[in-house]
Amino acid sequence: MPPFTVAAPSGARIRDRLRVDGEDEQVLTLVGQHLGRHQRADVAERIAIGQVVARFRDHAAPVVGVRVQRRLAVVEQRIAEGRPAVVAGGRRLLRARHHLAEAGLSPAQWRKRWEAARLFLTADGESGAPHGNYTIRVDPADGSVTIVLPEPLRHLANAPSGHYRLGCVVAFSHLRQEWLDRVTANRAVRYDILYDPARDRWYLDASWATDTTVPPTPHEIRAARARLLAVDLNADHLAACVLDPHGNPIGRPVTVPMDLTGPASTRDGRLRAAITAVAALAEEHGCAGIVIENLGFTDARTTGRETMGRGPRGKRFRRTVTGIPTARFRERLRGIAYHRGLGHRIRRRPGVTADDQRIVVRRATGQTGPGPRPRGTTSPPGQRARPTRAVGPGGTEMTSSCCSPYPRPFGVHRRQMSHTWPGIR
Repeated sequence: MPPFTVAAPSGARIRDRLRVDGEDEQVLTLVGQHLGRHQRADVAERIAIGQVVARFRDHAAPVVGVRVQRRLAVVEQRIAEGRPAVVAGGRRLLRARHHLAEAGLSPAQWRKRWEAARLFLTADGESGAPHGNYTIRVDPADGSVTIVLPEPLRHLANAPSGHYRLGCVVAFSHLRQEWLDRVTANRAVRYDILYDPARDRWYLDASWATDTTVPPTPHEIRAARARLLAVDLNADHLAACVLDPHGNPIGRPVTVPMDLTGPASTRDGRLRAAITAVAALAEEHGCAGIVIENLGFTDARTTGRETMGRGPRGKRFRRTVTGIPTARFRERLRGIAYHRGLGHRIRRRPGVTADDQRIVVRRATGQTGPGPRPRGTTSPPGQRARPTRAVGPGGTEMTSSCCSPYPRPFGVHRRQMSHTWPGIR
């Protein structure tokens, strides 16, 4: 796959806790249950008239695996019959009702989670509305939260015009300045009020779409000639090394530990911490962007099952592969790099390229030698000068375009290193 650049995130989502009291919690629960009933009735009506069939078919992508293929066939049959299965609250939680002992839940705990998952407290933003939303409004001056009550619940209002004002405030520490810029300009902001029954906490999520720009082409990236940071994702650490504009390493590689064990929230936090350390390293060395490989393990699980069998060796290989969070790593890195003013790109590990083949032919015909060319000489007419590898002091590998005798990072050839573009806002 040829090199390509990755655009900035298309949106942002932030969260803050709502420290509600008993009265606020009762009002939010009644409103969420009322709107949830109407939302489920609307979905059922859309299914009856066939408005959701096309949307379900768009998500039926080709997959690999006999078991998944059978499940896909059932879904396709339901779509063809116009009765796709939709579970408000989640199919996994519904199945847990019949296996409470395995899920570690009591009937009361399951009921609490089920009712919380079926609450609907969401308001899409509107540009031009006060602070970007008519239904759920957050005042940027004091952080107060006001919601518009449905008509049957207007008797619960504690503010004029059927509004209810919560007794708590929100601050939005993360991306606060971007949120303030939008609400003060009355640009659309979506709000979601969520309840976590496991922690017995209420949260307010704010989300919005960001302005998108066309990313630069690889040719423009190469023309920038900026210093970059190459990052290699491994099962238990991140390996990073600074590169000059020609793709040669500067200094020694840096290892960032990454322990991805424990619950999902703990793993995600440790992954964020490792990526933040990499971004800080890029800023420390004046790098304009971050370079990674587009590691995809779609076929690795099937390959490991076929070549290594289903014994301990194959299971160990598949466990290692599935433990590498490639997709989440890319998304987290893209967001952190964007907000720090860095740009990065993703590249799949290539095979032998056309440039490598031309080098082999020239060396075989005597057009170029295996050693470094003396300083000050030029290439023959019609031949582009290319750096060649040699052995420096202590047996370390060096190149004619890099005077520092530092080892090449991670055993990766130069053709696997790529350039990126500074800031892609």
